[in-house]
Amino acid sequence: MSDERIGEPGPAASQAVPEITRAVTRGAARMFEDLGQAVVTELRLANGRRADIVALGADGTVTIVEVKSGLPDFAADRKWEEYGPFCDRFFFAVSPDFPLERLPDPDCCGLIVADAWGAEILRDPPIWRLAPARRKAITLRFAATAARRLRGLEDPRL
Repeated sequence: MSDERIGEPGPAASQAVPEITRAVTRGAARMFEDLGQAVVTELRLANGRRADIVALGADGTVTIVEVKSGLPDFAADRKWEEYGPFCDRFFFAVSPDFPLERLPDPDCCGLIVADAWGAEILRDPPIWRLAPARRKAITLRFAATAARRLRGLEDPRL
């Protein structure tokens, strides 16, 4: 029997976290792309926080997704509470084995379950409409980040 405390990651779990994060991020991003939205991962917001996934719809809708690899990851931070002013919709994305009952209530967020190959929305989030000036600022930040990353692939000196 292990001497690990319940709810805390053991050596194997702590090693698996980056793989789970990558898989959930990839699957959730693919889902939004399949829905016709543009996606940027690790987008720095004006408040200094970095959103795991930001999806931009053709109608300008901004969706932020916070990826959680497990309970220790979820319990370790509450930065997601600061994303609301920067999106119209907010989701958590988790792996299929995440204990869903531990996530916040539906009145604050949607829920996506994902693996490396795709994702499914289990719960739609409430919709908050961004002010036009904030929407423009986020859209410009999204575009500039995507353009810099593309140029960085084309020209390694950037």
